[in-house]
Amino acid sequence: MHFTTIFFDLDDTLYPSSSGLWEAIRERMTRFMWERLGLPKEEVPRLRKRYYETYGTTLRGLQRHHGVDVDDYLAYVHDLPLVEFIHPDPEVRSLILSLPQRRWIFTNADEAHAVRVLEQLDLSGCFEGIIDVRRLGFVCKPEPEAYTLALHFSGESDPARCIMIDDSSSNLAGGKKAGFFTIFLNAIEESTESDLSIHSFPDLRRCMPCLWRNNNG
Repeated sequence: MHFTTIFFDLDDTLYPSSSGLWEAIRERMTRFMWERLGLPKEEVPRLRKRYYETYGTTLRGLQRHHGVDVDDYLAYVHDLPLVEFIHPDPEVRSLILSLPQRRWIFTNADEAHAVRVLEQLDLSGCFEGIIDVRRLGFVCKPEPEAYTLALHFSGESDPARCIMIDDSSSNLAGGKKAGFFTIFLNAIEESTESDLSIHSFPDLRRCMPCLWRNNNG
């Protein structure tokens, strides 16, 4: 199989889920909902869960039901000291740079957060660009339109030539429906929604050596 493009998720994919960063972001989302929007504190966890499961992100639900100020929300939830959570991994950087395919970040976060994360991980310059929630017009994975737009922005016309690496089973299910080859990256679990499950980036070389074989499939 000839792959030309790899889409990488950002949070809990480019760095270990054990870092605690995503949990801290979720806590900031919860605080935003009761501090800034005045929602009942006891209702917030249920609402967050419902919005995430229905729309793919909490933000999407808050946009539709509460008219949230997007800039205020994104700045608030990502206002965290990244150095306390995530650190560069030279092995991950080396592996990503060794891939001959075009590489894109494809995230439901915004570009400002993605740039900060990539800088902190020493991964700036490893990707063609960032396809973020703003560029997608606030459509997000796993909505079908998100994958269509990702193909458009990456300049790729054939989803069968694309790989998507993500830590979310629902996002990967959407990618698989769109025609991508999907890889679930999780240190502990495996996914029945994806074509392949790996536990760390080094597993990619072991499980898919074809990616380095002159890129001829």
